[in-house]
Amino acid sequence: MNLPLRTVVSPSPPGLCRAAVVACGIALVCASASAADRVTGRTFATRSETYAPHVMAATSQPLVTQIALDVMKNGGSAVDAAIAADAALGLMEPTGSGMGGDLFAIVWDPKTKKLYGYNGSGRSPKSLTLAEFQKQGLKDVPSYGPLPVSVPGCVDGWFALHDRFGKLPMKANLAPAIRYAREGFPVSEVIAYYWSLSVPRLSKYAGFTEQFTRDGRGPRTGEMWTRPTLADTLQKVSDGGRDAFYKGSIAHVIGDYMKAQGGFLSYEDMAAHHGEWVEPVSTNYRGYDVWELPPNGQGIATLQILNILEGFDFSKIAFDSAEHVHLFVEAKKLAFADRARFYADPDFAKTPVKGLLSKDYAADRRKLISLDKAARVVAPGTPPALDGGDTIYLTTADSSGMMVSLIQSNYRGMGSGMTPPGLGFILQDRGELFVLKEGHPNSFAPGKRPFHTIIPAFVTKNGKPWLSFGVMGGSMQPQGHVQILMNLIDFGMNLQEAGDAPRIQHEGDTEPSGQNTAMGDGGEVDLETGFSYETIRALMRKGHSVRYSDGPYGGYQAIMANPNGGWIGASESRKDGQAAGY
Repeated sequence: MNLPLRTVVSPSPPGLCRAAVVACGIALVCASASAADRVTGRTFATRSETYAPHVMAATSQPLVTQIALDVMKNGGSAVDAAIAADAALGLMEPTGSGMGGDLFAIVWDPKTKKLYGYNGSGRSPKSLTLAEFQKQGLKDVPSYGPLPVSVPGCVDGWFALHDRFGKLPMKANLAPAIRYAREGFPVSEVIAYYWSLSVPRLSKYAGFTEQFTRDGRGPRTGEMWTRPTLADTLQKVSDGGRDAFYKGSIAHVIGDYMKAQGGFLSYEDMAAHHGEWVEPVSTNYRGYDVWELPPNGQGIATLQILNILEGFDFSKIAFDSAEHVHLFVEAKKLAFADRARFYADPDFAKTPVKGLLSKDYAADRRKLISLDKAARVVAPGTPPALDGGDTIYLTTADSSGMMVSLIQSNYRGMGSGMTPPGLGFILQDRGELFVLKEGHPNSFAPGKRPFHTIIPAFVTKNGKPWLSFGVMGGSMQPQGHVQILMNLIDFGMNLQEAGDAPRIQHEGDTEPSGQNTAMGDGGEVDLETGFSYETIRALMRKGHSVRYSDGPYGGYQAIMANPNGGWIGASESRKDGQAAGY
């Protein structure tokens, strides 16, 4: 007899590591604290914060963190360091980034004492229409292959940031990635794991096996890896600048390859690309100004959730309590219903940003939350019309006070599988996030930017920089942003503890891509190991469907201004990264 498998999370007995046994259709999952006790801080903390007097870098790969520090030691700005780090991550962590993807950034400039936002997302091919998808009988944009490919905006973003805030030549910023691509580097553990998952999905696409596998497999942990094709591409960009990528031989190779694969991205699409500087938007949460970028990204979902949660007194609500998790999940449901309805390319749809961020609107939405019962169905609201208008994350800070919050991605890990010959990178599949439904704000259209998941974040207090941070991982990102801020502001954790604390992920909302189009059952609440059984049981009594999951719960990096001078850094314990400074 096959019984349905149900997951129950239980505190583990002393000395028992996390384990699962299946009996009578029940999976028993033991929740335990960290393997080693600490003499200071919270029990779930993996290590101390990092302190440095001059500069700080936090990335998801230790060698890349060292590259960023070297750039700043040689006189580069935090922006130079961020560019050098991102270029190297495209080599060392292709499971989340690369030259074939998009880029977003927020920069604090100490000279003007202002934040600057950059939207480096690419547009859909101009020759591809909604009718083509309908002709092929598709209800959703495919996840892989030629159809979800949009123009890669990453390289344009590097040069836009450098033109405004760079101090070193771009040749110096790209040199470390070029050297490692030719000489080789040892692949780290988590990256090797995700690389191995991508190989079966993407090997059927021309160019992938030749450039991203060895004997038909991905690299093993610790194995030395080179990518001379990427070194050649980076060298062309280093020598010829931005136009070498968008208007030179690289763009021709991309256009010819895509045509041969039945795709639509062309040389002309590449040549026409441009990113743009945008004004960050914010809300105040208990005295802290939290900054995100406006749509086509999902950053304002973070601000909407915070506005709703601000009406609850978390000084009387404990971390890991049922009230904590319940209120977070219910606020997230409300914000994500609006996300599915309103977030889109502002050149094509009028997203009511100011209305969505209105405190009065948040108060109205807050009234929909029951303290005792999980919502089964959540509809978008009617915000007032007040205005007209897997992934890597890294952050850097230099001795002048400049701080950079930068996020970059191919989407779905390594991207579409479209791997142009001799270039050493994979083209992104961001176009998957379009809706194939006429009249929807995020409906596919030629030359349009899709709804975007990657979001950098920044926090100021009293007009001064306080925190640069981000959390990677698709729809987890705004959920992660909110949890980090609650951990710091509401629950009094330090910067490393805020990232190490067990996380919550709610799934099951309507997605802007049109997938998961109903939440009639209330969705699923994934709780990371560390939440108590008493909390889980109380959540179930409120009607939440709770399940155990290893992840993904996102990847976190952060730099905070030390009130005593210098910087505080933290890095994600669930990944391979490092925060370091000098």
